[in-house]
Amino acid sequence: MKQWMGFLAAVLITAPMQQALAATTVVEVKALENSTGGGSGASVSVIAGNSFSVSVDPLDLWSAGALPRWSNADGLAGPLFATGFPDTNGDDPGVPVGTLIGGDFGLLNLGGLSAPHGTLVGQWGSGGNYFAIGTSYASIALENTLNLFYFDSNNGDNSGSILATVTAVPEPETYVMLLAGLGLLGFAVNRKKLPHA
Repeated sequence: MKQWMGFLAAVLITAPMQQALAATTVVEVKALENSTGGGSGASVSVIAGNSFSVSVDPLDLWSAGALPRWSNADGLAGPLFATGFPDTNGDDPGVPVGTLIGGDFGLLNLGGLSAPHGTLVGQWGSGGNYFAIGTSYASIALENTLNLFYFDSNNGDNSGSILATVTAVPEPETYVMLLAGLGLLGFAVNRKKLPHA
């Protein structure tokens, strides 16, 4: 019976530990320095083969130049109007509330991807095709380094930045191994307490 109590304790401990095992990193991605049109990616470490996710506040803005070229991480895909408040990083086009600050500039075809200008995109390791991330993305890591970019062909007049929260989550096998280890630990502790015959 005591062995099962140790195993049950291991099960109950594992659920909260899942959150603790997830590694979260906040990366500032700059429209100028981290542009596909003349910059280098903002790198973040993940673990190849494991799940990961990227999220960006939809109100976090960056710019491809003169109005109306402001967008969030989903890119210049439709009308965007000034709110009169700076975003997470203090970026603000400085125009009256209600002014059109972003529009639809069509799709850019670059590096194997067709996506709106200004989209947050990723690239694995030191090269390869880009893939769209936007304000919310989840997948399996193909390599240990994820590079994040502002998607455009010319970074000369880009400004602003967004904050991307990257969460790397271990695969279920990690939890099974943790659970087994905790169960064995519980079994060993309980076995020591049993009287010897």
